[in-house]
Amino acid sequence: MTATEAPSGTIDIAVVGVGKIARDQHLPALAADPRFRLAAAATRSGAVEGVETFATLEALLDARPDVAAVSLCQPPQARFEAARAAILAGRHVMLEKPPGQTVAEVQALADLAARQGVTLFATWHSRHALGVGPARAWLSARRPRRVRITWQEDVREWHPGQTWIWQAGGLGVFDPGINALSILTAILPAPVRLTAADLHVPANCETPIACDLVFAGPEGLEVEARFDFRWEGPPRWDIEVETDDGRLTLSKGGAALEIDGAPQPLSGPGEYPDLYRRFAELIAAGASDVDLAPLVHVADAFLLGRRLTVEPFHDGAAP
Repeated sequence: MTATEAPSGTIDIAVVGVGKIARDQHLPALAADPRFRLAAAATRSGAVEGVETFATLEALLDARPDVAAVSLCQPPQARFEAARAAILAGRHVMLEKPPGQTVAEVQALADLAARQGVTLFATWHSRHALGVGPARAWLSARRPRRVRITWQEDVREWHPGQTWIWQAGGLGVFDPGINALSILTAILPAPVRLTAADLHVPANCETPIACDLVFAGPEGLEVEARFDFRWEGPPRWDIEVETDDGRLTLSKGGAALEIDGAPQPLSGPGEYPDLYRRFAELIAAGASDVDLAPLVHVADAFLLGRRLTVEPFHDGAAP
């Protein structure tokens, strides 16, 4: 085996769109995973050290037929065409969240992947936080009565200069808020539906900077959510669930779990390492995983929500 060859059974993968989330999460997770070898990259923001880097995905697909899988980390506005090109080229595709701009385009990708016989994995990384699986198991034997979600962070700290967030298709505060919705739809024993939404949209932006959501579920279940990009101070990524038999609290984006105030012991590889474990599992099984439930809730919020104009937002770069 040469230095450029992958060990037998290892999947050659390329990362597309090497920005903050790729460098902070995807590249370290891949470097630690023996099931994958980072074989190439495509990005407009510099090179990835140690691997061949292309200016476009199209160039990568043409030059590297050996790359079996691609992980798409660009903003959602660019993801559909990239995913479609990769699927048509016979590559397995992993989508960073949110998986696309619209429900219809993600469904179209799922249908295309099925026809082409390749894996499509629409990821929700927060579902792989350490507390989410245990929370789902605990709630499966109980009846939730009320859920309160608080998802607040300072956009200037967590998304500095990311102007795409403020453009149509960028989701605004739903970019982090959809993480909460992905957890909600994973842990509740039965689905809920959106009944009301207020979207607070800066006068110079196309997407909301904050929102208030109300959901209804079976047996009188009530769910309220507050997402806010204007928060100053430590982020709050919390979900509280009152049930007929105690209270569950997920905090730190699902990384910490309490039952009736008592911290629960948790262990596991972490969100992004577990995403790649799941991707390898799907490829080996010839299967796909495309759950649209969190994106459907966001789409419903834009359909049902009242648009409330608030003061313009500036973070040093024009949105």
